Amino acid sequence: MGLELLAGRLVTPTFGGSIYVWGSVIGVFLTALSVGYAVGGRTAKYASPALLVSVLAASAAFAAAVVVGGETVVELSASLPIPTRYAAVPSIVVLFGPLTFFVGLVSPYGAELSAAESRGAASGRVYALGTIGSIIGTFGTTFVLIPALEVTVIAALFGGLLLVAALLVAEPTPRAVGKLGVTALLLLSATVVGVYGVNVGEDTLYEDQTAYSELRVGEADGVRTLYLDGVRHSAMYTDDRDGYVFEYSKYAHVPMLWQDDVDRVLFIGGGGFSGPKRFAEEYDVTVDVVEIDPGVVHAAEEYFGVSEGPNFDVHVEDGRRFLEQTNHTYDLVVLDAYQRDAVPFHLTTVEFMELAASKLDDDGALVANVISARSGAGSAFFRAEMKTMERAFPHVYAFPTSDTDALQNIEIVATKGQSWSQSELEALAGTRDVGVDLTGAVTRYTHPSEVETGDVPVLTDEHAPVDALLQGQAGKRYVVRQNNTTTARVAQPAL
Repeated sequence: MGLELLAGRLVTPTFGGSIYVWGSVIGVFLTALSVGYAVGGRTAKYASPALLVSVLAASAAFAAAVVVGGETVVELSASLPIPTRYAAVPSIVVLFGPLTFFVGLVSPYGAELSAAESRGAASGRVYALGTIGSIIGTFGTTFVLIPALEVTVIAALFGGLLLVAALLVAEPTPRAVGKLGVTALLLLSATVVGVYGVNVGEDTLYEDQTAYSELRVGEADGVRTLYLDGVRHSAMYTDDRDGYVFEYSKYAHVPMLWQDDVDRVLFIGGGGFSGPKRFAEEYDVTVDVVEIDPGVVHAAEEYFGVSEGPNFDVHVEDGRRFLEQTNHTYDLVVLDAYQRDAVPFHLTTVEFMELAASKLDDDGALVANVISARSGAGSAFFRAEMKTMERAFPHVYAFPTSDTDALQNIEIVATKGQSWSQSELEALAGTRDVGVDLTGAVTRYTHPSEVETGDVPVLTDEHAPVDALLQGQAGKRYVVRQNNTTTARVAQPAL
């Protein structure tokens, strides 16, 4: 079980954390274990301490291979021309199939070598110990190892545990000592290469394996960036430049064009807190930020200048749960918890949108940051979210951040009060000073009548096929406007 969790963490930065990825992990592991059990049962009559040592040593050697070649194999797998929902399978098979197969041999061999009075008693004892080990591995990996160590170090640790098991059953012969010595040297060398052999082309200030993601803070050319599972989530300037690094961030200010009495703003999703900090500095408002990952909050406090104050509160919990429990009413809710390849479905449904609407003032607004194409392939999630929000709000508009049909940040703005036309917003953007220039943003105003939603569902708590809707985005070019420039890259298959 610990290996399964490790496999998920290794492939998530490239393929995302969708149900297809975790289904692939579980399926490969169960298949490899079943084959290992079957082969072990048929060959158990040949079992000996020396053979069991060889099996455990081979398992440790494959763990070393995961340490050294894990990321390379995942990248190669992402380039294969196979359907995107199956894209993670080859890398999981190559990296963890042989390792899990050898681990599957251990139980039948252990039962055969057991000194118990019967085969039934021996099998029961071995499988009970194996299940207890899985329980310890699950809780230990989840609550201790992943939050504290890098993926490569955890893989090396598992390899070391397999070597310790081999030592416990090995007979003190020169051959056994040599075999284990070579394997230990291989594992140690792999650990050194895995930990120190990676150059990301940017100064890494901080790394952490949080409960929710692989987190890294990097800095280059006066820009400090927060990465979650290898994807840029937030950034700030560390030189004399001012403003947002990512152009789409300023679109959250669109409702400020017509709102005169904004007192309280809620951000669901913190990241590097660029938006919450700007609102707190620019306007005389109280800002609440809900961020589910305490590791992200810690990184923001240490490296992005975030600190709580009389009018700035950070809440570490799920955004929907916070909305259900809060007694506050907001003038603006900014929903920035969606990723390109992993979207918490309970924050997309009509029930959630109705909950958010109930916590807004009569003229309040919600802004949702969606990563999607505007139309055609890769646009299904955006169009479904647009359709869903129309069920909860009387007025909904979209503001794409790029003129292309590539993947991009699209801000969906839903209002409870007055409706606004594009010409009205353009007039407001030209006359009102809201701290950021929105004249270009409002020119991309998109009315719901311009968005085809007939072929996508309304997302509900009972049926929110978010993973399926995101599938069409895998492999598409993702365009991000940064500091008046455009950065384009091809998204790796994510589903």
